[in-house]
Amino acid sequence: MAPSKRRNVSAAKPEEPQKSLSRKEMDEKVERILHERRCANEVFDLLELLQAEKERDVLSAVSACSHLFSSLLQRGELRLGHLPKEEDMLAGSYSAEEKYAMFMRHRYNSYVELLVELLEHEAFVVKESSLCALMNFVSTEAQRPLQAVDWDGHCCFPRDLLKAVVRGLLSEKEDTALLISRFQEFLEKDDVRYYTMGAVSDSVGRVMVVLPVYQNNVFTLMSNINMPKKEEELRNFLLDRDGQSRHDWKAAKLKVKAVLMAVVLFQLPSGLYKKVLVVLHDAILPHMSQPTLMIDFLTAAYDIGGAISLLALNGLFVLIHQHNLDYPDFYKKLYNLLDPSVFHVKYRARFFHLANLFLSSSHLPVYLVAAFAKRLSRLALTAPPAALIMILPFICNLIRRHPACRVLIHRPDVTDEPRDDPFLMEEKDPALCHAMESSLWELQTLQKHYHPDVVRVATVINKPLGEQENELSELLELSGYELFERNLQQELKDTVALEFEPVTQLLQGSGGLLDQHFSLE
Repeated sequence: MAPSKRRNVSAAKPEEPQKSLSRKEMDEKVERILHERRCANEVFDLLELLQAEKERDVLSAVSACSHLFSSLLQRGELRLGHLPKEEDMLAGSYSAEEKYAMFMRHRYNSYVELLVELLEHEAFVVKESSLCALMNFVSTEAQRPLQAVDWDGHCCFPRDLLKAVVRGLLSEKEDTALLISRFQEFLEKDDVRYYTMGAVSDSVGRVMVVLPVYQNNVFTLMSNINMPKKEEELRNFLLDRDGQSRHDWKAAKLKVKAVLMAVVLFQLPSGLYKKVLVVLHDAILPHMSQPTLMIDFLTAAYDIGGAISLLALNGLFVLIHQHNLDYPDFYKKLYNLLDPSVFHVKYRARFFHLANLFLSSSHLPVYLVAAFAKRLSRLALTAPPAALIMILPFICNLIRRHPACRVLIHRPDVTDEPRDDPFLMEEKDPALCHAMESSLWELQTLQKHYHPDVVRVATVINKPLGEQENELSELLELSGYELFERNLQQELKDTVALEFEPVTQLLQGSGGLLDQHFSLE
């Protein structure tokens, strides 16, 4: 859809049907405007074509106007500093040279406004062309600023122009992920990245009602920003700076990204909730000056349950181990996350990696470790083979770390007579599930499993467990398909016997089945 008409894009004359110009005619107009100031009003014809219905005319007009105003910027023929209103310009005592510079500066501002509107055009090629034109002006204005330079050099960078671009990218009506991916190449510049985050912060602060589409666009834009970890890495600037300015450009200033994410994190749609949690521990928390601000968000996510709780473990792990977060019911909640679905979720490997870390401390109560070992053993009865090959070594590692749990696999004072299992699978509190009074009989049951690899792993408990723990890293990502392929590649040492006694003379010779058939007839 073509953008609506705007003020200052057409000369004051009656409405006429919009005329289409060829690319050659547009280029000729540009050359006349650049070389003959008496033809300056022809710029209105180019600006009007930016609102044309035909996609081809809009693209040609964008290209022609970009060439025109880039040339004027390079030649210094646009008004610098404060820009009076056009009414004041005509009434004031300005020279012809000054009036021309003001006139073209107003036309340039109108062109920028139209380019921002075109970021919402229905055709992506128009959006892309407009975005590239806007970022070209950002680069040009950074080298030839239209504003006065302040004491720290900040006004050299066209912040207002970049803010307009960011506002166009953070649409509240449509998903702009594809356009943002095109914008990503400009984020390689450190100053563009810095001012982009400031523009996003300003946008988030102005939005009264946060819509899911807007949240997704904010997340997409911010997740495309790669944060430098050290100040020395800030070397790629769009605007060339002297040594003093570079020294003042602290990496800590870029940590505003995490604050922005915290603003839009709450009340997220389920899909976006998961996307945020996947990158939170790695791309957000390390760049926050106060990561503890995310405690409420992470604990709320951890209490939701399901896959969201699994993903919240990463962030909680960082806060607990690096920032001394006190979460009294953490292990109780972790215990309740163990259900049959945990072996089938997409993030199974990540969950068990973190669970292994959380249960690695030797200071954990024995009853707690026993509860986890027993619950995993019970769940193992219905787990797929690929999960069992990882779970059984996991359980053995728990017993190795906590020798007091060895009674779960060998209790000398108990007879071999069958008895009821005192373990309460439905109990949500690991302190009340009576795991220490039970045994891991499930592991012995799995020694009769149909899959030979599961049998091999399960029989480890038949011998005394050594102190060396099993390496789980290679087993966490093991899938059923990989397990099947691995078995197919194994070479058989001996030929498999198909019959107890080989059959001879099946169809021919005396006594064969064929002769017996005819003799019966």
